[in-house]
Amino acid sequence: MPIYTYKHPEKEEYIEIFQSMNEEHSYKCEKGLQWKRVFTSPQISANVITDPWDKNTFVNETKNMKGTIGDMMDKSAELSNMRAEKNGGVDPVKQKYFDNYKKERGGVKDPLDPSNKKVFENKHIKATLD
Repeated sequence: MPIYTYKHPEKEEYIEIFQSMNEEHSYKCEKGLQWKRVFTSPQISANVITDPWDKNTFVNETKNMKGTIGDMMDKSAELSNMRAEKNGGVDPVKQKYFDNYKKERGGVKDPLDPSNKKVFENKHIKATLD
């Protein structure tokens, strides 16, 4: 049931009342005084992560998320894009992962690393594999 707020007609006093949406939205106190209804903007919460840099927020918001692993991966990609927009097109978190991958494997780059373009070239043809 929603909460409705009412203000005392003479004092700066407020009261919150649980009322059904089908009830008449008015309130009279024991003394018979009609209180004025206070209209407020609805308080909603969107499923948005505001800080793409905070990994704890991502973990907390996705642990109870309904959906598939693909939905979580899409959310992760959105955050990566947000970080990249703020850093000239390069996501530093992703770049750090690629650098660590290369370091741990003796210079071999991750297949998904954008700098890992494979080029085949001879005198007749040049092909870039993405």
